[in-house]
Amino acid sequence: QVQLVESGGGLVQAGGSLRLSCAASGRTFSSYGVGWFRQAPAKEREFVAAIGRSGAGTIYASSVKGRFTVSRDNARNTVYLQMNSLKPEDTAVYYCAVEADYGLGFRVESEYDYWGQGTQVTVSS
Repeated sequence: QVQLVESGGGLVQAGGSLRLSCAASGRTFSSYGVGWFRQAPAKEREFVAAIGRSGAGTIYASSVKGRFTVSRDNARNTVYLQMNSLKPEDTAVYYCAVEADYGLGFRVESEYDYWGQGTQVTVSS
């Protein structure tokens, strides 16, 4: 069982930055792939970014590429999502999720085994 806790959300003006953290329990965190997803009001949850176990393999949604950066610190069992140049359309609840079978990052929700409770990000115009 893996427990995930997201933090770092909040209210920010358009053009600003936030850094989200996803802290995980468990001694094998370094072997997991981790993804970030978000869900805006009245919308489906969507993929944002993901990172493989080594940190070398990262993928991004086209809507955030060039503005968001995913990274990880396996010594701290934590994955980060640095969000720059935020836009009002980035407003959503952001979730991190762990993929425990392959240690890779995937765009598809169904590949992930454990999910955090989410953290709210609100970007004002």
